[in-house]
Amino acid sequence: MSDFQNPVAGFGVTFKAMFKKRLTEQYPEQKKTTAPRFHGRHQLNRHPDGLEKCVGCELCAWACPADAIYVEGADNTDEERYSPGERYGRVYQINYARCILCGLCIEACPTRALTMTNEFELADSSRENLIYTKEQLLAGLDEQMVDTPHAIFPGMTEQDYYRGLVTEAAPGTERQVAVSKGEEPQEAASTTGENEPASGKVVGR
Repeated sequence: MSDFQNPVAGFGVTFKAMFKKRLTEQYPEQKKTTAPRFHGRHQLNRHPDGLEKCVGCELCAWACPADAIYVEGADNTDEERYSPGERYGRVYQINYARCILCGLCIEACPTRALTMTNEFELADSSRENLIYTKEQLLAGLDEQMVDTPHAIFPGMTEQDYYRGLVTEAAPGTERQVAVSKGEEPQEAASTTGENEPASGKVVGR
């Protein structure tokens, strides 16, 4: 009797579904709104003055169960500073051919440098294009920011940045020469004046 009932029960589910109202998603013409805490594409965040929050600790790479994150840290110098601390993430890559968007990496990040956005359109026909670099993941600049590298806010320490005491780039902040990226001095000649927004003269924004 059970051998007869099993197929009938299975077909019963099919018949019930046949008479239900069909739900058709008009994608990509009509994109569905995601939840506020949706796990989408990652973003590397900045401090309010433009310095990067990533310190190159590699904890996100260690926490990733899919081995999708690759990080190389490097030391900051007074002549070329990317973050308020001693180190920064010189190389940062996420392989979205491997990433399962679980969010364990952002839980492991001690500085809230890595968060996840609501962007979910990550499909591509090339594996190479699915490897996102630091430049692709780094958050854009607001009006009060200056692009990295540049000096730390005068009179402030790394702890002051995490206490929220720095709210914008200091007047007169200049973008330093990114020698590690092969820049020449004339390529980094950007300045923020006393009465000018921090991003007014930023090069390569």
